[in-house]
This record gives sequence, C-alpha cells and structure tokens, in this order.
Amino acid sequence: MSRFAYGGQALMEGVLMRGRDAIGVAVRGPDGRIFGGQEPLNSILHRNRYARAPFFRGVVVLYETLVIGTRWLMRSGSLAAAGEGVAMGKATLGITLLVTVALAVGLFVLLPLFVAQNTTNAVIHGGQPLIQHLLEGLVRVLLFVGYLLVVSLSGDIRRVFQYHGAEHMTIHALEHDEALTVERVRTYPTAHPRCGTEFLVVFIIVSILLFSLLAGTELWVGLVGRVVLIPVVAAISYEILRWGARHRESWAVRWLFLPGIWLQAITTRRPDDSMIEIAIASMQEALDANDDTAPTGSLDPEREPMPDVHALARDIEAREAAEGAGGSPGEGS
Repeated sequence: MSRFAYGGQALMEGVLMRGRDAIGVAVRGPDGRIFGGQEPLNSILHRNRYARAPFFRGVVVLYETLVIGTRWLMRSGSLAAAGEGVAMGKATLGITLLVTVALAVGLFVLLPLFVAQNTTNAVIHGGQPLIQHLLEGLVRVLLFVGYLLVVSLSGDIRRVFQYHGAEHMTIHALEHDEALTVERVRTYPTAHPRCGTEFLVVFIIVSILLFSLLAGTELWVGLVGRVVLIPVVAAISYEILRWGARHRESWAVRWLFLPGIWLQAITTRRPDDSMIEIAIASMQEALDANDDTAPTGSLDPEREPMPDVHALARDIEAREAAEGAGGSPGEGS
C-alpha cells in the first residue's frame, strides 16, 4: 500500500515519528512505563499552500525539525532527569537550547571560516579566495566527522544512537508493509536513505558549492551571507535527498550516497528489544495522529499520556521514599 514517507528522530530514551500532518512520540520513563503523545504540525509554514511544493518543503521540514524536534528532545531529557528527582524548567530548557545553537554556529560556521582565512593568509600572501573556500569546506567536514566520533564515546549518546537505529528499522518495516513487531523490525538495517545524517552530508556538500559565491568577500559579508543562504542550502539538499531515496536501486546513486551510509555507522547502533518497542509505540502514535493504520498483526505497546515532568519527579521521589521506609525483609530484626 502507498503511504506517506514517515520520518523520525531519536530522543533521550524515546523516538519521535513525523507524519504528513502530525507527529507521534513515545518515551520510556525512569520507572519503565511508556509515555505516548501526539502533536499536530500546524505552523504557519506547514499550513502554507506551498508547504509541499518542491524546494519550499525542505525549508518547512528544516524549521519543524529544529523547533519541534529540539523541543521534544529537551522534554525527553527532562523526563529522564525526573528519575533523579530533577525537573528542568522552561528557563533551563531555553538556556540549554541557546547554548547548543551558539556552539553549533561557532563550531561549524565560524571556526572553519576563521581557520581557513588565517591559514591561507599565513601561507599565501594576501590569501587565495578559492583555496580559502576549499580549505574551509575541508575543515567543516573534518569537524563534523570528528564531532560525531567524539560524542559517540558517551554512553548516553550511544543509547540515543541505538534509538536512532530502532527508528530507522521501524520505518523500513512500515515501508515494506510488514507487521510492526519486535521480531520483524529487528530484521531490517539501521541505515536509511532519508536519514538526517545523510541530509547533513548533502547539506555540507551543497553549502561548499553555494558558499563559493561568497569567496573573497569581506568577513562580515561572508558571515551574513552564510546565514542567509542556509534556507537555500536546506531546500536544495532536501530535494537531492528525496531524489536519492527514490532512485537508490541504481548502483550509481547508491555509490553517490555512500558517504551518508558510512556516517550512519556512527550515528546508528543496533537497538535492544525495549528500544524497538518504543519505536513501534511512537509509530503507532504517529499513524493514529495522521489517520493512518499499522499493518495487520502489529504490536501496539501499552502506554500512558505524556506526564507533567514536575509531577513525575514528585511521584517517583514519593514512591522511592515509600519503598525505602518499608525496608527490606528481615531488616530491623
């Protein structure tokens, strides 16, 4: 059966699935319960008559991924922290988001430009705009790959990468109209041709080409120009990614997109059964939110509505205190 091309995103101990008009989310709480939720995609961009038009749709997806995806990533992290009696407030979430964006801009936009400019000026008197631009692109690629390798060393990030793999495997199963069960989902690979990692690879390559238009300009012009061109780069990259996903049966196209598959060896890991269960629960939420149904025989994990983080933290703390007060068998004799 023909379906909308569902996408997704790994969260902290959870998965977000994106459908045509809504998202579905499933997160495992610190006490093992599964919490599910849905959210309509109703931004001004999404409601626009051109929301699904070529090139414009890439900007819409980028915006919704940054805004909605980041918000749910932060919320899932807050749910995980609730198990330690901590509940991050809106101010903490906002500050964390701002710091993350600032670090990303500084690391992947400003630093490559400064390194390339200073290096070429030191080696070649007066610099060479084209050489400087190519060096900037090389530095950006090395920083990106190096960043992924470094963060993958973290145990928490490795778990996120496992959920990333579970997300891809579940989407594969849905696209093959397979019953969404742990056993069937586990047979699919963790890499997927529409992965965000692959999008970033295409994004970097397209940015190198388009940012060449700014070679030789003043520093402030180059910085402003790069920011202005980001939506253009995203729009073109998204269309290239969709084209590549549709023509992946061609060996030439598979070869062309191999770098994205290679990088997914870093950003995805084989999940355990409990993670696949979360991915299936998330997909069930997304299918329901988009008036769609899962293939016959699919698992539909039991889940509860997404809780208030502060209330969950108090509930867990109270239950742990009650269990501690009860003591262990034979204690106090």
